[in-house]
Amino acid sequence: MKLLRVGTAGAEQPALLDAEGTLRDLSGVVPDIDGPLLADAAALSRIRTAAEAGELPELDADGLRIGPPLARIGKVVCIGLNYHDHARETGAEPPPEPVIFFKAADTVVGPHDTVLVPRGSTKTDWEVELAVVIGRTARYVESQEEALAHVAGYAVAHDVSEREFQIERGGTWDKGKNCETFNPLGPWLVTADEVPDPQNLGLRLWVNGELKQDGSTAEQIFPVAEVVRYVSQFMTLYPGDVINTGTPAGVALGRPEPKPYLRAGDVVELEIDGLGRQRQELKDA
Repeated sequence: MKLLRVGTAGAEQPALLDAEGTLRDLSGVVPDIDGPLLADAAALSRIRTAAEAGELPELDADGLRIGPPLARIGKVVCIGLNYHDHARETGAEPPPEPVIFFKAADTVVGPHDTVLVPRGSTKTDWEVELAVVIGRTARYVESQEEALAHVAGYAVAHDVSEREFQIERGGTWDKGKNCETFNPLGPWLVTADEVPDPQNLGLRLWVNGELKQDGSTAEQIFPVAEVVRYVSQFMTLYPGDVINTGTPAGVALGRPEPKPYLRAGDVVELEIDGLGRQRQELKDA
């Protein structure tokens, strides 16, 4: 299923995109798309049954904002330097274990919402990423096979980053990762049954119509199953938590000088096979 949330920011309603590409209203079946829903097999079954029976009202998609596909996100765990080609372009050694950092849940915005360039920023960068959405509590997961059973679905994430704040201002990466609007998510949460192999997904990103990133999750140093297993050794993952699993080569940081960092007025578009497409215009904060 392709689950999403539509409407004005803070007042989104749950919806489903059916196999014919028609937007369907889920508000009569479930209150929202969130962690408790993803952990409730009976509720998900009700959605499937209603969709298959043609019982869901059609929504007029014209002019309707698409919000983040997940409400009340608990935490956003991020994996750094998780693609062989991205490590090479930045001159970094592939890490022996996954690099973990966090984004605050309030950085998450809709897939077509405005992205704000922080005040004083000269190095705002782009990163297309596969987001993993947790559907079952994961605590000390023992195997990669078991890890995938805890995944509710997948989505497109844009891990916007400010490289000066991240790398040159001391401390951890978090200062360059948590600026407002720095995590567009969506348009859909695609349930795991529609993604049989998360290691076989193409990821692409364009800036002002120019292709910048064109990679594959096959290049991940630590595959999705290992990321979920590994992270669960250090923290409990709950339904509605999100893991951003890293970006392939092609970011501004990895390009020769002068590096083409983002500015107000730029337009970024990104997509992942089967998971939908995002588009953001950048403006000054």
